Amino acid sequence: MEVPEQGRRAEAPWKKLSKETATKRARATRRNLLHVPYGDGEGENLDIYFPEQVSEASPFCVFFHGGYWQSGSKDTSAFMVNPLTAQGVAVVIVAYDIAPKGTLDQMVHQVTRSIVYIQKQYPRNEGIYLCGHSAGAHLAAMMLLADWTKHAVAPNLRGFFLVSGIYDLEPIVFTSQNGPLLMTLEDARRNGPQQLLEAALTQPVDPSCHVLVIVGQHDSPEFSRQSREFYQTLCRGGWNASFEELHDVDHFEIIWKLTQDDYVLTQVGHIPSLWRAWVLR
Repeated sequence: MEVPEQGRRAEAPWKKLSKETATKRARATRRNLLHVPYGDGEGENLDIYFPEQVSEASPFCVFFHGGYWQSGSKDTSAFMVNPLTAQGVAVVIVAYDIAPKGTLDQMVHQVTRSIVYIQKQYPRNEGIYLCGHSAGAHLAAMMLLADWTKHAVAPNLRGFFLVSGIYDLEPIVFTSQNGPLLMTLEDARRNGPQQLLEAALTQPVDPSCHVLVIVGQHDSPEFSRQSREFYQTLCRGGWNASFEELHDVDHFEIIWKLTQDDYVLTQVGHIPSLWRAWVLR
């Protein structure tokens, strides 16, 4: 499940704006609340970026960074903030305890509690839309199976953007990526959305909740396979799902391009219109 080195490609203009630079710009130019605790742990905090017209009834896009559950940070992951807040969407960037400090079970629990926090803090929201890249897409996908009754709240989940995600964890157990994770086969099966959905075929609470599974044209064959199979499993389970392969991007470019105002994933008047644009285009 190693991500192969991508072929060298001509540097696109958008790459000049790195994720770190975009995050610094978002923090400097957008009203925000940084390092807001959603739990008691040191790593359990999130950043909230607000649109110019602040409203508790805004749609919220909640982002979970990638990095094979062992790298990455919310402090370099606010690259989609300016394009989305400019269109009236509040953006939340979530931190979670990466390996070796955090286990997969712990990360899934933390992500669950971050969503509970947003719903309780902003109960009048127009919808919570989860977006994750790579390992972050795995964590977002696990929220399809969350038991919200344990938290005495029903999040207003309206959509999922699952970008170049990992949904079957068993192949990772036997790779070098598992070094910091120390993941057993039992861990992989307990936290594998592909297997869990196949076994439970959990019905969506809200049929209008749309799941968009996205992969890059130049993603590795394993990422492409897992994305297609997860989409097919969603369809068999009755979920309102769509699949898209984005042209001429690899595993990293697909998310870096969220710094662009005119990128397809950030071109929205409000987030529900994005689902329609994807389904109808």
